[in-house]
Amino acid sequence: MPTLAIGVIAVAVSAVVAGATGAIGAVVGTALVLLVMGAGLVVLQQTARKLPQLFQMMGLLLYTVQILLVAVFMITFKDTTLFDTKAFAFTLLGATLVWIAAQTRGHMKEKILYVNPDSADAKKAETAGSPT
Repeated sequence: MPTLAIGVIAVAVSAVVAGATGAIGAVVGTALVLLVMGAGLVVLQQTARKLPQLFQMMGLLLYTVQILLVAVFMITFKDTTLFDTKAFAFTLLGATLVWIAAQTRGHMKEKILYVNPDSADAKKAETAGSPT
């Protein structure tokens, strides 16, 4: 949601500064960030659920792929006249930074257990009993 809010602000500012092409550039930049980062979040959540041992490696690979996808998009549309490339670039940068900040804040507020309570209870039950 914060990324979408920043995108709306970027569209308004870009429309005032660069006109219609600026607004289109800001919309494209916001959409690209939401699409690439959103897809990455879904992939990372699925990896954490199904293959937790690969989570960190998948995160690093995912960020590399995201950067490459954005780079390919930027190279493909570097000389376009469909939208203002400066508005696109500033929106892309701003929306990405807001996305990362929101993810960081969410992670810091999330309560992550260091020990699985179920396995600790099972271990106690396993070791409890009469010593013979």
